[in-house]
Amino acid sequence: MVSRIVRPTWPCKLARICFALSFAVGLLTQQAAAASNPQEVAQGFYGVLLDTMRDGRSLGQSGRYARLVPVVNRTFDLAFMARLAVGPSWATLAPAQQQRLTDAFGNYVSATYADRFDTYSGEQMEVTGERSYGSDVIVQTEIVRSNGETTTLNYLMRQNQGAWQILDVYLDGTVSQVAVQRSEFSSILRREGVDGLVMALNRKVDLMRSLTRS
Repeated sequence: MVSRIVRPTWPCKLARICFALSFAVGLLTQQAAAASNPQEVAQGFYGVLLDTMRDGRSLGQSGRYARLVPVVNRTFDLAFMARLAVGPSWATLAPAQQQRLTDAFGNYVSATYADRFDTYSGEQMEVTGERSYGSDVIVQTEIVRSNGETTTLNYLMRQNQGAWQILDVYLDGTVSQVAVQRSEFSSILRREGVDGLVMALNRKVDLMRSLTRS
């Protein structure tokens, strides 16, 4: 009888595991490289926004909102923005109150984008450049309508745990969204406190989500 040499299979399995690990590391490296570029983050957000607008009529307000929530949560530093919008009283809030406000604020941002960018009519969203702003970066963009009318939107961005996120949005390059919200929120905070502000934000979200126009 001729004996067969049985080759151990573990080296082949180990090689496959090593290959899979190296492939996964490569993907993570590519993702980290993409996250290190603030312009790509802004362009990626615009890509989702344009796709949502193209599907706007079929999605409706509630559908657009549902699609944008995870993108907004990933792209915006909502906790930082909520803290700036609330102002000095943020430091007096309990962690649970801060989280409730952050969640309500994030939902409000998502609902606002879903409401304002409801349908597609040939708009173009272009990232035109960036400039340093201290340790942060301002990403410059333009929204061009089909009639040629142009709106400038600039995004203040900062790295947060290795990923670039939006801290503020400047309409026409100068008007701070967070500053406007801080002005709007201050009177509610004075009259009704943090719980009243959370309720007011939730009411606005519910109202925008219930709109039937598309």
